[in-house]
Amino acid sequence: MPEKILIVDDDIDSLKLIGLMLQRHGYEVVAANAGNQALNKASSEHPSLIILDVMMPDMDGYEVCRRLRANPDTKAIPIIMFTAKTLVDDKVAGFEAGADDYLTKPTHPAELASRVKSILARSATQKRQDTNRGFTIGVIGAKGGVGTTTIALNLAAAFSVKGENPVVADFRLGSGSMGLYIGFPQSGGMANILSKPTSEIRSSTIEDELIVHQSGLRALLSSTRVKEAQLTFPIDSAMAVVRNLRTIGRPAIFDLGSTLDLVAQRVLREMDQIIVVVEPNPVALNMAREMIQEIEPNGASSGRIQIVIVNRVQSNTQTPWHEIEHSLGQELRAIISPAHEQLFQAMRAAVPVVLSQPNAIISSQILKLCDDLFARVKVAAGGEMSY
Repeated sequence: MPEKILIVDDDIDSLKLIGLMLQRHGYEVVAANAGNQALNKASSEHPSLIILDVMMPDMDGYEVCRRLRANPDTKAIPIIMFTAKTLVDDKVAGFEAGADDYLTKPTHPAELASRVKSILARSATQKRQDTNRGFTIGVIGAKGGVGTTTIALNLAAAFSVKGENPVVADFRLGSGSMGLYIGFPQSGGMANILSKPTSEIRSSTIEDELIVHQSGLRALLSSTRVKEAQLTFPIDSAMAVVRNLRTIGRPAIFDLGSTLDLVAQRVLREMDQIIVVVEPNPVALNMAREMIQEIEPNGASSGRIQIVIVNRVQSNTQTPWHEIEHSLGQELRAIISPAHEQLFQAMRAAVPVVLSQPNAIISSQILKLCDDLFARVKVAAGGEMSY
């Protein structure tokens, strides 16, 4: 399939000329003649590259570039500024807005083709590096007691079943119950790491604190010790943990509990996917709606937020799924059935239910969630990832 290039220019003759040049080199061309139209087409067409004119009537190219970079759906698309403005300050403004390259009109067709080829090759290399780096999933509950830790732990186990090499991290200092579920009740590796100076938080120091479950699943745990809850640390240290775990785990999954504090907000900004765990009742739904608005103030349009409903009891009085979607403005990604007996047995065996009872309904539901999340991240990475 040919690579798609979006050309943005209010000059129709320029659009036709540049489009013809690129088509002769085998590229698929999409055109826009205004800034807002360019933003819409960049989101809907998912081009491999954008060639962007600076001077346009509704919105100049610098502002278009800034908005593209601010949108998670389009921020990684390489951009070539293409304009008749030749001053050094104009070029600097283009790079400051987020452009990857800058060409002045008129340009020789060979130079344009060379720049396009070079940037597309660089972008492909970056995608491969990002793929090798792994990806991140944040799990947060709309309220306490909805099963956030169960989802995070078993989602990691599901990725392990799929042949990946995940790491699951418990960010709930002083209330970390994940270790209790898998037989490591006193492990406080997360607190040990966050107690270090930020400059000392590296992949090697984190790997020293990882526990390895009998199944091979790796985890960076918090404990229920009160002194952990009293630990203070800079947000930069939390970010160092996230960045390094991204290189260690494929994926790195973060249990953030049910409190959207400053650390959780900052961590969620780094996530490729965010799971909000909700119970199907009015209180939890109201809390989930407020939480989603805080995480994504612009309407949760990035596609990162996934809603997972956990049914803790069989009941005919729970809110129907279509009303939940309408209330939250989000499609449901998974509905988890009640599984008290299976979860109790898994806890006694200190093995995630996905591994201890792979044929249980809850296990198949979490494995399906794993597939859905992987597919979404794969699309974002350009379709280059596989189990």
